[in-house]
Amino acid sequence: MRKSEGYYQEGIADFNVDQQRAFVSFQKAIELNPDHRDAHYAVGHVYALQGQYEKAEAEVREVLRIDPEFPEAHNHLGEVLSEQGRWGEAIRSYRRALTYPLYETPDVAWYNLGEALAYQGEMEAAKEAFERALRVSPLSVPQGRLYYRLGRTYYRLGDDAKAREALTRSTKLDPGGRAGSKAEKLLERLKP
Repeated sequence: MRKSEGYYQEGIADFNVDQQRAFVSFQKAIELNPDHRDAHYAVGHVYALQGQYEKAEAEVREVLRIDPEFPEAHNHLGEVLSEQGRWGEAIRSYRRALTYPLYETPDVAWYNLGEALAYQGEMEAAKEAFERALRVSPLSVPQGRLYYRLGRTYYRLGDDAKAREALTRSTKLDPGGRAGSKAEKLLERLKP
């Protein structure tokens, strides 16, 4: 067990420097301990980053077999399902993640839920999810991005005043950044 954990920690240390080497370390950790939850989670994350969503899904489902009460895995499963266009399943996964009161980053699941709902055309529910994400403290999702998505949602709902307000906040929170730039473009369309 300790050797398995050592390989896992080695993978974590290598992850930002050499993803392939980290992946091999995570695999070795799993070979030594097939129920190493975090190593499976890391392997699933690598697969997702590589665009191998079916493999990522299998790993995350293995994580949930090992620990069905792991909210980060429910959120990550939602992300993987979203990448595959399986919005209904993704929405269920995000909502499941949000049922855990000790979930450390619920704003991430609220944000992801808002995105999935918006893709499904459920704009009122998406707006509520983005608003809930903004009430989490501290935030993990960049505020500029959250306000852009919320502003875009208000825009699609036809609430131009609230859209302007949220988009303006996005431009101030993310000046020159991706969300701020998108917010500026959408604000141009909203000018009376």
